[in-house]
Amino acid sequence: MQLPYELILGWRYTRAGRSTRRNGFISFISGVSMLGIALGVAALIIVLSVMNGFQKEVRDRMLSVVSHIEIFAPNGAALPDAARTMAEARKNPEVIGAAPFIAAQALLARGEDMKGTIVRGIDPAHEGEVTDLAVELKNTALTQLIPGNFGIVLGGELARSLGARVGDLVTLIAPSGQVTPAGVVPRLKQMTVVGTFDSGHFEYDSALVLIHQDDAARIFRLEGPTGVRLKLKDLNQARQVAAKLGSSLTGEVLIRDWTRQNRTWFAAVQLEKRMMFIILTLIVAVAAFNLVSTLVMTVTDKRADIAILRTLGASPKSIMYIFIVQGAMVGVIGTVAGLTLGLLVALNIDVIVPALENALNASFLPRDIYLISRMPSDPQSSDIMPIAIISLVLAFLATIYPSWRASRVNPAEALRYE
Repeated sequence: MQLPYELILGWRYTRAGRSTRRNGFISFISGVSMLGIALGVAALIIVLSVMNGFQKEVRDRMLSVVSHIEIFAPNGAALPDAARTMAEARKNPEVIGAAPFIAAQALLARGEDMKGTIVRGIDPAHEGEVTDLAVELKNTALTQLIPGNFGIVLGGELARSLGARVGDLVTLIAPSGQVTPAGVVPRLKQMTVVGTFDSGHFEYDSALVLIHQDDAARIFRLEGPTGVRLKLKDLNQARQVAAKLGSSLTGEVLIRDWTRQNRTWFAAVQLEKRMMFIILTLIVAVAAFNLVSTLVMTVTDKRADIAILRTLGASPKSIMYIFIVQGAMVGVIGTVAGLTLGLLVALNIDVIVPALENALNASFLPRDIYLISRMPSDPQSSDIMPIAIISLVLAFLATIYPSWRASRVNPAEALRYE
C-alpha cells in the first residue's frame, strides 16, 4: 500500500537530514521540542499519580476508623429502634455490615492534664463489621470492653499526651452535669485504660476513645444507641446508597456518608490537584509551542522544496498537510515517550525513591511527620487519558500557523535566488 506523499515528506522532514549545519540545527530544535513534550507529560503523570496515592493512603487510614455511612437520630438523642433501623438498612444489597453506636463528646483527665475527646460507644461483637480498626483490635483491646467494667481504649496520640498506659485510671467528664441542692455537679467516671490504637490518622488518634455502648449509655444517660454505622461493598457508592436509605428508612433519622464527614479535606485535595494539573499543563504547552519556531525555521529552509512541489502540481492544501504531519509526528513521539517514562516512574516509585534516599543519605518522608515512610503512587486512566489528549491537541494547534505560511509560499519568489 502506497503511503500519501505528504506523510512521507512530513516524516522525512521530522528526522531532518544533517547534510548541512542548518539542517542539523533544525533537527536539534525539533528534538528539544520532542524532549520538552515528553518531560512535561511525564511530570504530569508522576505528580498526579503521587497525589492520587497520598489521597488513597489518607482515605484508607480514615476509613479504618470511620464507617462508610452513619444513620443517627436528630439532636444526639437515642434512636427509637436501632435494631429495626439496622434490619432495614441491611435490605439494601450494597450494605455488608451494620453496627450500633453511641456518639458523644467529653473531657478526659489524668492528673493535671485534660483533653477534649470524641467518645464512641460500641458493641464489640458487631463493630468489626463496619471498621478495619475494630478487626485489628478484635482479639486484643476490644475483648476487654466488658459492660460494667468501664474500660476505655484510647487513641495512641491521646494516650501519649496524657501519659496514660494500659492499666492506668483516667477520668471521663460528661458535658451535662447533675443537678443537686449544691448546684450543678459534673458527672465524673473513672475508667480503666484497657488498650490503645494507632490508625495513622492524627485527627482520630489524638481525640477518639472507644468504650462499651452500655457503659456509654449509663454515663451519658441514654436509653440506647444514638445511631447505626454501615459498611458498603463499594465505598464510592456511599452517596447514592445514602440517598436511597433516606427514602426507605422509617422514622426521623439523619444520614451522613464518609465523603461529607471530611468534605473540606476532600475539596481541598481536589482543588490542589486541579491547580497542579493546570500548572504542569503549561509546561507541556510551552514545549508544544516550541514547535512553532521549529516549523517556521523548517519552512524557511525548505522554500525551494516547496516551490518545486508546487510546480509539480502539489496544491497549497498538500503543502500544509506536509508540515502538519511533521509537527504532529513530533507531538505524537513526545507524548508516547512521556507516557512511557511517566508510567515507568509512577509504577516503580516505591523502588526509585528508596534508591534516591540511600544515594543522598536523606529521608523524603520522615515517619514522625507524615506517618508513612513510603511514597505512594496510584496512576489512574482518568488522569492519563486527558494528559495524552491535551498534549496531542496542543502539538496539533502549534502546527497550524507555520503550515499555513508554508502553503502561501510563492514558487516564483522562492526560486528566484536559487
